[in-house]
Amino acid sequence: MALTPSTMLPLGTPLPAFSLVDCFGETRNSGDYLKGHGKEKCTPLLVAFICNHCPYVKHLADHFSQFARHYSKFGLQVIAINSNDYRAHPADSPEKMRDEVALRDYTFPYLVDDTQLVARAFEAVCTPDFFLFDRQGKLAYRGQYDDSRPGNNIPVSGRDMRAACDAVLANTDPAPQQSASIGCNIKWRAD
Repeated sequence: MALTPSTMLPLGTPLPAFSLVDCFGETRNSGDYLKGHGKEKCTPLLVAFICNHCPYVKHLADHFSQFARHYSKFGLQVIAINSNDYRAHPADSPEKMRDEVALRDYTFPYLVDDTQLVARAFEAVCTPDFFLFDRQGKLAYRGQYDDSRPGNNIPVSGRDMRAACDAVLANTDPAPQQSASIGCNIKWRAD
């Protein structure tokens, strides 16, 4: 396991375009998440790059599942993307992703980035890696879920992510001082 910090994509970056299949075979497109609701251009979107086997993801997965369920009531859209090379790491295969959805009770789409082009477009490099887009489809927050890490005895709270989502849902900017996420490196394909 190579411990890797997120690259901190520049704030204001537009949501990268993507078309991915979820682990159940349904196609999801970035444009689906940019559709307007009422007078606003779109609802906020949280994109989480996760996988099944990373201890940093496992550390917060149950809390994140509850977090996503809670914030969906306030209009936050959440999707997760697995960009790991599942041929070399079978624990991250689409079949195992379906098992993870059931185990964690994920209510959000869990997408397969088979070509890894979407991870590259987001400049995602680790799991977990979080990207929060505002109502204009611009990056408002990127970075850590909270200060908790496996073995550091800090309880998982989602503090940083909660503060960022609360701000975006209230049509304000999250604090500009944002800490990088840290976790396992994305398992890149050799070809």
